[in-house]
Amino acid sequence: MTTFVLVPGAWHGAWTFEPLARSLRREGHEAYPLTLTGVGSRKHLLNASVNLDTHIQDVVGHVEDEQLTDVILVGHSYGGMVITGAADRLPDTVAGLVYVDAVVPRDGDSSWSLVTDNEREWYLGGVGENGYTSAPLPFFDPRATPHPLASLMQAIKLDGGLERFRSKDYVYATGWPGSSPFTPVYEQLQRDPAWRVHAVDSGHNVMQGAPDELLKILLAAADHARA
Repeated sequence: MTTFVLVPGAWHGAWTFEPLARSLRREGHEAYPLTLTGVGSRKHLLNASVNLDTHIQDVVGHVEDEQLTDVILVGHSYGGMVITGAADRLPDTVAGLVYVDAVVPRDGDSSWSLVTDNEREWYLGGVGENGYTSAPLPFFDPRATPHPLASLMQAIKLDGGLERFRSKDYVYATGWPGSSPFTPVYEQLQRDPAWRVHAVDSGHNVMQGAPDELLKILLAAADHARA
């Protein structure tokens, strides 16, 4: 049995990962889809002080409170920032990392620095309402909520690199309507033998666009982490 902690991207809550979590549980694993502070069902906690460190602590706190071990952290999109920071703080607890069409930061990177001008324009949408939130895009699921802008702007601080983690997967969605902001990291990781890289026929929301293929990737990651 493997324990998965599933971290959504910006504007989204645990609901985006819940169908996948149910599938993982049917396969005999534990799965915890999280909602980050200030988003979704926790939108009542949104204020100008919520940032990337807050979201990293959300994951670290959950792992520690539940006394989880041998965890595979799964992050979608912005969630790649969060799982990288959480793994850095929990190197002896994390058995593997899966980035689902996500940013893969190094020390000093931010979501803002790793995406293109197109995504930066998204980030700034709606910020004039209160100065500290990014509005969900019109085509998102109606459950999407404003996201704390500081978490998208803040640079990550890491004590070590991802080479400490033996099991690492990157899932690249090939079905973006335009150019994907994740193409550079996909092409880079393809050349790195320490990573298992998967291209899937899906839009950015891989959990919805290719759920069966994503489930297979996660199950294989569990096998690899246990080997």
